Amino acid sequence: MRVAIIYSSHTGNTKCVASAIKDALKDQEIVYFGKIPKNLSDIHADLYFIGSWTDKGNSSSETIQLIQKMKKEKIAYFGTAGYGGNQHYYDQLFKRIQREIDPSNQILGYFFCQGKMPIQVRDRYIQLLTQNPEDANLKVSIHNFDEALSHPDEHDLDHAKDWANDIICSIK
Repeated sequence: MRVAIIYSSHTGNTKCVASAIKDALKDQEIVYFGKIPKNLSDIHADLYFIGSWTDKGNSSSETIQLIQKMKKEKIAYFGTAGYGGNQHYYDQLFKRIQREIDPSNQILGYFFCQGKMPIQVRDRYIQLLTQNPEDANLKVSIHNFDEALSHPDEHDLDHAKDWANDIICSIK
């Protein structure tokens, strides 16, 4: 099977997940692995793993632009998000990107895991908390930031590998 693994990664989290997927699919013919190409028509694959970091609750703009161009393809979507540990949140993220995918495509599944965020995010939370010391939501955000520092971890990457193999098995 000819597989393309295409990703947009802001801090390296999504690239890390993409690499785990590539490792899991070593028995497949990987025809493309890397950042979003300028010209998708140069890539001919039977299956596209498309990944993105989460930007304010949505996929990166370049990922949205790529996915909007795709027609009649098999797509498996993966992503990373600073907020983690909540499948409902991941489901909502996928619903947002799913709206951008042409219905002629076949969506085979999706995978999300938590990813560390730039330290500037925590600094902003601390600054806001200084101004609003009783804000419980800011305290939760700081705790979530600290939890995200170790992600994606080996557990996340193992799940990504299992998910990728399950996708392959589902279409054979």
